[in-house]
Amino acid sequence: MRYFYGEFDGSEFPSPDKLFGFDQLMQFILQYGDQALKAIEQMMRDPKNDAQSELLEKLINEGMLDKDGKGKIRLTPKAVGRMQRRALMEVFANLRTGRREGHEKITPGPGGERIDGTKPYQFGDPVSELNLHQTLHNALARHGLPQSTAGRPAPIHFDEKDFELHLHEGTTSCSTIVLLDMSGSMMRYGRYLAAKKVALAMQALVRSKFPQDSLDFVGFYSGANRIPEALLPLTMPKPVSIYDYQVRLKVPIDQLSIAPQHFTNLHMGLQLARRILRKRTSENKQIFIITDGQPTAHVEGNFVQLLFPPDRRSTVATLKEAVLATREGCRISTFALIEDYWGMEWVGFVDQLTKLTKGVAFYTSSGELSNCIMESYLSGRKKKAYIS
Repeated sequence: MRYFYGEFDGSEFPSPDKLFGFDQLMQFILQYGDQALKAIEQMMRDPKNDAQSELLEKLINEGMLDKDGKGKIRLTPKAVGRMQRRALMEVFANLRTGRREGHEKITPGPGGERIDGTKPYQFGDPVSELNLHQTLHNALARHGLPQSTAGRPAPIHFDEKDFELHLHEGTTSCSTIVLLDMSGSMMRYGRYLAAKKVALAMQALVRSKFPQDSLDFVGFYSGANRIPEALLPLTMPKPVSIYDYQVRLKVPIDQLSIAPQHFTNLHMGLQLARRILRKRTSENKQIFIITDGQPTAHVEGNFVQLLFPPDRRSTVATLKEAVLATREGCRISTFALIEDYWGMEWVGFVDQLTKLTKGVAFYTSSGELSNCIMESYLSGRKKKAYIS
């Protein structure tokens, strides 16, 4: 055992409740997912852990944790909400300044704060937002001051071109699907923990600031599934179960649950994202892809092909699905986590994906992921652009 000595800074030594408070517990759950809850259950049953058991019971009494009928610990909606807000605070504490705070657009009529400026009236605009001062000025400038007759004031003549409306800062609705890579490699370098924290932060942001938006999460691995809000903190990457140099497996979709789960089936993730977005009525639709590798699986008919090393068939199937999404009006942004790759061969896939969909690509580390995603979401750019 090694000992390290340093000058005492005068700070108070933490008590057991501070060492094992709610924030530390939530970090533990985020890092280890469902396994963390099982460890907490064992801790509460261990008579040697009286202090920790009392603290956990306190969290249960405060409504942060709950027990089901079988005595299993689970997170409450209150706990998930607090985790989301804390994640949002962490993300915004690290965001660079000078960025816009929302995806606003300038619109006539109600819907936001009134701002300087006016616009000409168009058929269908709300008359309640008529700018009387500018409208009267236009009428007098075009037609002049009316001359009174027989001591009676003459009416002011108005044309349709005279009418102008106030401008308002309105918001546009947006439906976002976040595709989370849950393949085995996402466990390295804290990638999935970083992705999960930014996902929680986005949930808190949408709920508090953009309630008109919709936000859904889809995890993709050998298959793909929608992730419910309450279960997001407990999700983890799939453990690697095959170490063969080459893998070529053809698995029926209805038997995929018993197959190795650690492959990267972005193809199926995009299919599910498209199905979800078809049901949304938002003005704007977008797909965020968080991944650390090129596809190693794809769907062929009623089968899933699990292929390693990555096969061109998976690449082509995934690119075709992405193009179909853009044809349905979806904007695709890819966040490629690249910190431990020396070869970078898979970056070529991200490059192809971005060019074909005329989307946006961010090559980033886990530490910068939150900056990239939040700034992309908050900027609300409606123009599609390719960033090389």
